[in-house]
Amino acid sequence: MWDADSHSFEDFVAARRPALLRTAFLLTGQAADAEDLVQTTLIKVVPSWGRIKDNPEAYVRKVLAREATTRWRTRRWRETVVEHLPDREATGPDLTSSVAVRDALLRLAPRQRAVIVLRYYDDLTERETAAALGVSIGTVKSQTSDALARLRALIPDLAAPDGTSVAGFRG
Repeated sequence: MWDADSHSFEDFVAARRPALLRTAFLLTGQAADAEDLVQTTLIKVVPSWGRIKDNPEAYVRKVLAREATTRWRTRRWRETVVEHLPDREATGPDLTSSVAVRDALLRLAPRQRAVIVLRYYDDLTERETAAALGVSIGTVKSQTSDALARLRALIPDLAAPDGTSVAGFRG
């Protein structure tokens, strides 16, 4: 975690960039898009740095999550979703337990994916996730429930025998 006693933007970026890239990668599914997303996010928070420098984490994550949703909305009309991706060499770190989980995450709605990534990969509380996304805690709970149900449907072999978990996700 970033040391709140350090108020330098450069120190924050050096300390938190890997975690931000991981989150961005899970939100976008592509290493290049994740890099772009983090870069855009950091550019957007610079003007507010003097105000947020004592506790920037929540603010930066909120900007990251909102920027990911904005990008998805503006790109979806230009991109075509295909059922199967061609084989290719991995372009980024494999941050999920399996390719099936990563692919299933990419099939979730952007807000559902954001909730799952922030809650289970970034280990944020419901309250922190709600603050990062600018929604209510109830919305986080309902989006989490819907996302986990969708993940169970997409990858049933990863569900526990009692049907309560998917690849480490507890619903």
